[in-house]
Amino acid sequence: MSSPDSRARRGHLFVLAAPSGAGKTTLIEKLMRRDPSLVVSVSHTTRPKRASETDGVHYHFVDEAAFASLRDADEFLEWARVFDHAYGTSRDTVVAKLATGHDVILEIDWQGAAQIRRRHPDAVSIFVLPPSQAALIERLNTRGQDRPEVIAKRLQQAVDDMSHHDEFDYLVVNDDFDEAVLRLRRIVHATRAGERLPKEDHTALLGELLRTPPKTNRSEDRAAQRW
Repeated sequence: MSSPDSRARRGHLFVLAAPSGAGKTTLIEKLMRRDPSLVVSVSHTTRPKRASETDGVHYHFVDEAAFASLRDADEFLEWARVFDHAYGTSRDTVVAKLATGHDVILEIDWQGAAQIRRRHPDAVSIFVLPPSQAALIERLNTRGQDRPEVIAKRLQQAVDDMSHHDEFDYLVVNDDFDEAVLRLRRIVHATRAGERLPKEDHTALLGELLRTPPKTNRSEDRAAQRW
């Protein structure tokens, strides 16, 4: 039987964002294995399901009409359109998990993170960075999931995504994988203890990652497509 204190505890909301290829999904999977008390919210998306994915596990795959219906009914805590597909987080699912004391992780992009900050200012936001542009390019090419033109588009978008790094509470560099997972665990544990860790200085790395701007302002392009 749960104690009165455990029943009264409200869960913490964590937001994890990153450019494509930075490895946030793999980091979350390892973090979950290390800390089973964490819950990952499964997003809705209009993106086609990949062969390796399972509906309801990786995403809730829906068509544009179903997504629009959920959006218009204000069923999403946040939503955004990325690479011509829509992604959204179920409001009821997250609220229910937090109310029962579960710590919830949202794997979303910077647009969704901005919406979460407005609605849940106490949420802890984390942005994952690749160790270099070369590493990011290599990771996108070795995934083997996208066509070359899609990879080029994702590379172009990555610089814009990373330019929003200063909007997040923490930065985690996914260079040494185990060290990155350890950093995430420390952030989670500090949050549970009511503490805040120092934000690491990655000025030199960011200068290298943001050195080459995209050809078009993809942020403005995407913003125009939303709502």
